[in-house]
Amino acid sequence: MSACESRTIWWDGGLWMIDQTRLPGELLSIRIRSVRELIEAIKSLRVRGAPALGAAGAYGIALAAQLSRTGNTYEMRQELEQAKEMIKGSRPTAVNLSWGVDRALRAVEDQETVEEIQEAALREAEAVAEEDVRTNKALGKAGSRLLEDGDCVLTHCNAGRLACVGWGTALGVIRSAVEAGKDISVYACETRPLNQGSRLTAWELAQDGIPVTLICESMSGSLMRKGRIDKAIVGADRITRDVVFNKIGTYNHAVLARYHKVPFYVAAPLSTFDLAHAEEDIVVEERDPDEICLQGEVRLAPEGIEVYNPAFDATPLDLVSALITEKGVFRPPLMPPI
Repeated sequence: MSACESRTIWWDGGLWMIDQTRLPGELLSIRIRSVRELIEAIKSLRVRGAPALGAAGAYGIALAAQLSRTGNTYEMRQELEQAKEMIKGSRPTAVNLSWGVDRALRAVEDQETVEEIQEAALREAEAVAEEDVRTNKALGKAGSRLLEDGDCVLTHCNAGRLACVGWGTALGVIRSAVEAGKDISVYACETRPLNQGSRLTAWELAQDGIPVTLICESMSGSLMRKGRIDKAIVGADRITRDVVFNKIGTYNHAVLARYHKVPFYVAAPLSTFDLAHAEEDIVVEERDPDEICLQGEVRLAPEGIEVYNPAFDATPLDLVSALITEKGVFRPPLMPPI
């Protein structure tokens, strides 16, 4: 590991990332040597989480520029346009991915030489990564005020530093509260079918020494009924003007939290907001049926049956107690200025 090992994705003579599919068994860094390798890493969830995908999108354009062998700026711009379409299509629901790609491309619009395009794209990608850490620290500080000493917090999927370049969104709020001296413990849902909660969130919290109890997501309502959950905090992959798209299962927790009068918070940077669109405009990614039907080489379901495996669900904003951003806390229908 390099000096950048505390980050999820970084540039060090090339594009590197933590391979999240290897956790918790192995903390492994891999080098991404082509745009196609990056797309494979995105689709296979080696890199995942909205803010981390924003950096991946920007770094993807920088990588395409660095790998270009043309000396012609017109041809290079054509190559970057092709890379843009390929990268954006790899995970259509996560808005940060497109945001990062577009930001890197805007940075090269006025560059006049191949070398200037390469330098500008990489400079912008590095800026996206640096800003992500600062943004999450600010978001975490704003959200930490919503947590009280002794709170037990429910979270779903992984919205920690592994879902970002560093620090995290939902877990960033928890980290900031702990840093401020508050005693916080966490119930982490395992998050079927790929277990990002058990593999990643529980691993992160254990690494930080923050008390964490792993549960199946179907247990959250029972725990709320028993009064053992004080707050719920999740991240987001896209926030439209009417819903929050997040890992499948989020909506269930929001409904249960409303019934049991448990505050339900969503922590996300402004780059995750897409207020120009509504739920009906968004394509929800459906993933490989084998994620549900197989566990390694062991078959868990009969062959040939129909499988529905959406990656995300939509939670109406009227179920959200507050949106936590780097610009502060907003209670719907109030939305942050974008």
